[in-house]
Amino acid sequence: MKSAAFLTALSALALAACDSAAENEVEQTAEAIDESYEAEAGVERALAEGTPQEAAVDDYADRLETEGEEIKDNLEDEADEMDASPQ
Repeated sequence: MKSAAFLTALSALALAACDSAAENEVEQTAEAIDESYEAEAGVERALAEGTPQEAAVDDYADRLETEGEEIKDNLEDEADEMDASPQ
């Protein structure tokens, strides 16, 4: 199992080495945005736990997570296109 994790990490580093610094920066930003949406969703769920609004807030939190994931995916796609286009 440790060797599989090592190979995964090594593959990620190898792929990152192929990306431009700008692409890597955009991808890091995209990941941070997604994580912030996930964190906000977690806070919303925690605050609503045990309240009459819990189900509605859970739906809202799901939408937040989906929105964060979509933003991340769009930014990563744009970063990939940025690297693919000739400079």
